[in-house]
Order: sequence, then structure tokens, then C-alpha cells
Amino acid sequence: MYPSLDQSQQQARFGGGQPPGFQPPPFGGGGQQGFPPFGGGHQQGGGQQHGGAPSSPPPSYTPQESPSLYAVDPGAIRGCLYRYTYIWLNNGSNFWFYPTYVGRDSIAGYRWRGFRWVYYGTDLRRIRSFRCS
Repeated sequence: MYPSLDQSQQQARFGGGQPPGFQPPPFGGGGQQGFPPFGGGHQQGGGQQHGGAPSSPPPSYTPQESPSLYAVDPGAIRGCLYRYTYIWLNNGSNFWFYPTYVGRDSIAGYRWRGFRWVYYGTDLRRIRSFRCS
């Protein structure tokens, strides 16, 4: 028979505790599918806080697509963080995007919907090509 553990001992033993200094994400929880929580900023080195959506619309032109022979990888698109980026999806959709998060398999940020920015995330495998300004 195992000795009885109190709740804090159980959390420590089974990984349910939080590290010292842990702050819960805003709005009651994290994002879905590995995306950051909605409205949360992104901490960049040096304590610089990047907020949410851009305060102005994207450029008024549509850039020319340069087809990629390779899958879109996080390292390539990470250079577009916090920059206006035009995205072409495999399903034929294309739009201006303002990425604020790049994960191993996904990207999230703000998608331009004609008159406003809307929070959006997708799997990197759905992106056919991209171009950042």
C-alpha cells in the first residue's frame, strides 16, 4: 500500500504544479491548438512588449506569388514576425497577415478581413507560399 499524499505532494510528483513565478495567461486560458492566448502580447528579448493587431491596414497592393518548391518551415517564416506578410494557402485562399507567433507546426497572428484585423492561426502545412514586406 502506498502512503497517502496531500494535494501539493501529488502535484509535485505528477507534474501538476506550476514553476515558481508562473503567471496564468490572460482571459482564463491559453489559445487552442498550441496558439498563444487571444490578445496576449509577445515578449521579445530585452523586455520589449509586442502588442496585438497592427494599428493600420496592410499595403493596398497584392504581391506576386513566387511558388516555393519546399514546405514552409518555421525558420523561414519567423523572419516575417511583426511584419505585413502576404499568405497563399493550399486551398487557393490568399490574404494579408500579421504574424505574432511562429511555432514548430503552426503560425498565429492577425488576418486582414477587408476592413479590420481578425485573430487567426493555421498549420504551417496549409501555407503554399508567403512574402513579407
